[in-house]
Parts: sequence; structure tokens; C-alpha cells
Amino acid sequence: MDALRRTLLAGLLAGLIAGAFATGAQWLRVAPLILAAEVYESAAPAHEHEAGAAAWEPADGLERTGFSLLANIVVGCGFGLLLAGAFAWREAVSGGDVGAGAGLMWGIAGFATFSLAPALGLPPAPPGSLEADLASRQVWWLLTVIATGVGLWLAVYARSWGSRALSLPIIALPHIWGPPLTPGGTPAVPTELAAQFAIASILTAAAFWAVLGTVDGWLYGRLRGHPAKT
Repeated sequence: MDALRRTLLAGLLAGLIAGAFATGAQWLRVAPLILAAEVYESAAPAHEHEAGAAAWEPADGLERTGFSLLANIVVGCGFGLLLAGAFAWREAVSGGDVGAGAGLMWGIAGFATFSLAPALGLPPAPPGSLEADLASRQVWWLLTVIATGVGLWLAVYARSWGSRALSLPIIALPHIWGPPLTPGGTPAVPTELAAQFAIASILTAAAFWAVLGTVDGWLYGRLRGHPAKT
């Protein structure tokens, strides 16, 4: 029960902190780029965006910020619990303590798995961009996450060099297969703005995972009852 309590408390508190941090980071750079992209999207011919015209979206200002904060906290808590569960597994297997340093390394692995690797094939796109079918993108994202996670696990924890040698091909497999193709046409947003949005989104995700992993690891160690080693 003690391990379960620490897992839940560390994961949820870290998710709350990281989600709030991500919202602030997005407000600085990502949100202005979204607003700029929406201007281009609205100015595009009606047939290019009429499909999404009837979809509900929060109003600009406090409502949009509030929904972004809520979404980021929910995502942060989910990933925070996932990391805390990994800490519990690591602690049970190795018997070592978990602290901020170990948490940061797990956070970096989480960023590589859930953000960086998928972004290499499907970079974050602002409103008005041309994108492949949603279901196809979701399937490729999931396969990439699984392949990257398995590959990183083999690279770090596999006992034989033969198993470790498989890590790179496994990670590369979804990218060799290739992401779903983007339909032809002219996007509503300029290429420069789309590139800035992708970079800003990836950097924000990196900061989010660094904060989440560090805080999660630190809290997990502190909740054990004595300072944990890094």
C-alpha cells in the first residue's frame, strides 16, 4: 500500500505541476502562433475550412486558457502516474532509491518516446495545415510510441548485446515504413509559421517532460520517508 500511495501522490502532484507549467510555456510562444494560424485559416476559401466551421471551440482569452490548463493537467497526471509506476517497477527490480536525477532521465525517455519520435514523422501542425486522415495518424503515432518505448527499454535493460542491437532497428521501423501521406493541396498557413509552430511545440514538450520527470522522481523519493538518491 505504501508503494501504491507514493505512486498515486507523486504522479498526480507532478502532473498538476507539469500541466500548469506547460500551460504557461504554451502561452508564451505556442498560443500566439495558433492565433496567427487561425487568422490565415479564416481567410482561406470557405470550402477549405467549412468542415470544421460547425465544431465547437472555446472562446479566446480566459475560456481557452482554462480548457488548455485542464487538458494539460489531465495529460500531465496520466503521464505522471505512468512515470511513477515505472519508478515503482525500477525500485522493485533494482532495490535502489529514486530521486530527481533518475526522474529527469525517465522524463527524457518519455519525451523521446511520446513526443520527439512521433514528431520526426508527423510534426505538430497548426490550424489550417494539410494533414493525413486522423485515424491513420493515430495508428502511426501509437506504433511509433510502442516501437520507441520497446527499443529504449532494450537499449537500457536488455542483458545480452544481441537484444540491445535490436533496439535501433525497432525504433527506426515505423520511420522506415513511413507516416501516412499528407493530401495534396495548398495549406492555409505559411510554411514558416508551420515550422515555427512545430519547433515551439517540440521544445515545450521537452520542457514539460523534464519538469514532470524531475518533480515526479523527487516526490516519489521524498514520500518514501527519507531523501532519495539521484
